[in-house]
Amino acid sequence: MDVSFLGGPRPQRGVGVVAPFDFALDRELWRWVPDEISLHLTRTPYVPVEVSLDLARLVSEHETLHDAVRTLNAIAPEVVAYACTSGSFVGGIAGERAMCAAMTRAGAVPSLTTSGALLDALAELDVTRVALVTPYTVSVTTALEEYVAEAGVSVTGCAYMGLTRHIWKVPYRQVSEMAHKAVRADAQALFISCTNLPTYDVIPQLEAELRIPVISANQVTMWAALRRLGTRAVGPYQALIDPAARSGPVRPEIPGLPEVRELPDGEQQQEGWT
Repeated sequence: MDVSFLGGPRPQRGVGVVAPFDFALDRELWRWVPDEISLHLTRTPYVPVEVSLDLARLVSEHETLHDAVRTLNAIAPEVVAYACTSGSFVGGIAGERAMCAAMTRAGAVPSLTTSGALLDALAELDVTRVALVTPYTVSVTTALEEYVAEAGVSVTGCAYMGLTRHIWKVPYRQVSEMAHKAVRADAQALFISCTNLPTYDVIPQLEAELRIPVISANQVTMWAALRRLGTRAVGPYQALIDPAARSGPVRPEIPGLPEVRELPDGEQQQEGWT
């Protein structure tokens, strides 16, 4: 059989991804990736520690990242992303920048982290007040709040789940419930933390309900990596990825039925997404 007319496989551009050893959402990352891009994943070595600040430090040590990036060199990706939120904010902004520099030295290609991508996404959306949802314990959540505050962004509300394992098993319903608890009337956006927390399908629904941009750890990671390649992530009806979705509510307004949100003091305010 002559298959020469098929022309062979299409050329691919590679994105290297370093993920923690317990990362379970490879398929979710792929959902943001256009057809001409391939993801090449490697994981950090296993350590017998539950999700905590100690684990965040262990999986983000420069030697660990160096070795992980070196495993990707043979594939020659054009950019490398460290897909871990807590591991990339645990050292603050200076620590995140040092991690990127260490990865770049190891792979000789541009590198980024989830937490660095978060700050880039907030700047892209012109957000200075953000609500947070995390699956973490209070100590890890507090470290995220401090990281965001260091970048000059105010945290308007926060909800956390207190989990130390099996975060990838959290259902969308629970993510949605936590989002509604975290968001107050003055929030300009919502960030859902942790690359091991499923978010792809829940983002458009939450943006429609909350009338603000909703960004997540995996989303900002893929958005930032693909932007480095001069291409766009695939995310229908997601404000970060589709600028057209930022101009107004995702769902149409119902005439005569304004949006009402309860404020912390029990008052109510009518509002849209501006």
